[in-house]
Amino acid sequence: MLSHLRLDSRSHRGRRYPELPHPYRNDFQRDRDRIIHSRAFRRLEGKTQVFTIGLNDHTRNRLTHTIEVSQVARTVAVTLGLNEEYTETLALAHDLGHPPFGHVGERELDRQMRQFGSSFEHNLHSLRIVDRLEQRYASFDGLNLTFDVREGIVKHSREVERDADPELQEFLPGERPALEAQLLDIADEIAYGTADLDDSFTAGLISFDDLRAYVPESADWIETTETRYPGASDRVRFWEVQRHLMNTLIGGFIEGTAQAAAAAGVQSSADVRALDYRLAQFSPATIRINANLKTLLTERAYSCEPLVKERARASERVRALFEFLLERPEKVSPGYREHLEDTPVHRVVCDYIAGMTDAYVLRKARDLGL
Repeated sequence: MLSHLRLDSRSHRGRRYPELPHPYRNDFQRDRDRIIHSRAFRRLEGKTQVFTIGLNDHTRNRLTHTIEVSQVARTVAVTLGLNEEYTETLALAHDLGHPPFGHVGERELDRQMRQFGSSFEHNLHSLRIVDRLEQRYASFDGLNLTFDVREGIVKHSREVERDADPELQEFLPGERPALEAQLLDIADEIAYGTADLDDSFTAGLISFDDLRAYVPESADWIETTETRYPGASDRVRFWEVQRHLMNTLIGGFIEGTAQAAAAAGVQSSADVRALDYRLAQFSPATIRINANLKTLLTERAYSCEPLVKERARASERVRALFEFLLERPEKVSPGYREHLEDTPVHRVVCDYIAGMTDAYVLRKARDLGL
């Protein structure tokens, strides 16, 4: 559909440290593989998505969420005729900078960093990981990813304005990212919305009646499933309905993006960048369905008492650990301790905690007597 807007793998904007071409992989494939083999990527398995890891063996973690985002994003990219490899690379990198305990960990680290006139935001921390914190190569710090992937990490869910901070000025402020990068934010919404619905149903927080009440379109899907599979268990019938929901959202995403591109009259990836708005979007009907799904999850799952209490405990653990390490920075691991020579203590402590898994936070706090 939109192959004329495809980002060409051969015309990317280069790397900070020039490298010879690989004999059988293009540069976006190499970036993808560097991300997959990074320690930060592996640690996502031990980081909370929404429900605490260990609640049961089926709850999503940050790594399984990343894989599901990649699946959605690749499907949309291929259908639209866009660059699947570039899209997949961004999907696999999009949550590298998430700290332990999900968004509550991110908010607590940001609160701590604000005391020093700084901040913490997981997309920018993802960039910090791939630019500096990963230490896998003798020739350079970080992973030496292509500019296009680094830009997509920063801009897939935000704009970089012309008056942005100096550290972001290299990322073409005022321009939209490539269309492939624009896909990530909505692919992320689809993946986490449908997955959180599944986890919430499994946890007994959301029922078929709740789904009918909040997402009226689901009534037909539920009725069709009950008629077609009368002997199926509630769990299996739910998964049939969930597939209807996912197909509807992905189909509406593809349709909405194709229609927006046609209406804009863009003819190239450069034209996409020059627009003052994003082309990646839901169709009008799926905007409503997605909004209703978010409301359902917020009111029936995210705000449930056990999750609220667990978030409060997680925030306190991160706070206590940050304050302790700020006073005793020699307690950070050797790899991070090296950075104390040229990096403020609060930033080193933040980097260290952000890289931890949930279990490591608990173990470290216990070992330090917190």
